[in-house]
Amino acid sequence: QVQLVESGGGLVQVGGSLRLSCVVSGTLFTIIRLGWYRQAPGKQRELVALVTAGGRTNYTDSVKGRFTISRDNAKNTVYLQMNSLRPEDTSVYYCNAYVPKGFSGYDYWGQGTQVTVSS
Repeated sequence: QVQLVESGGGLVQVGGSLRLSCVVSGTLFTIIRLGWYRQAPGKQRELVALVTAGGRTNYTDSVKGRFTISRDNAKNTVYLQMNSLRPEDTSVYYCNAYVPKGFSGYDYWGQGTQVTVSS
């Protein structure tokens, strides 16, 4: 059973930094694509950043230059380093793992961690 456990959210002032962590268990970590999504109240869940099994990264435009996604295959962990935080970054952040199976795959989600940026 694939499980994702997030940590690292909290309250931070504008311009501050936080690092989110997500430990993945129950699957072969090295083959999976990992991502961070966020969902603010009344809005749809949106992609923040992705890192592929090969280490390629992709970011939504609003976080480019401020957020960095990384993975540590030895620790089965994916990170999201968030710098220069803004009030609009306030959301619940979810870790995602896409596990390939045959010609498709399955999405798994963490429980979410709240990030609040105060002005």
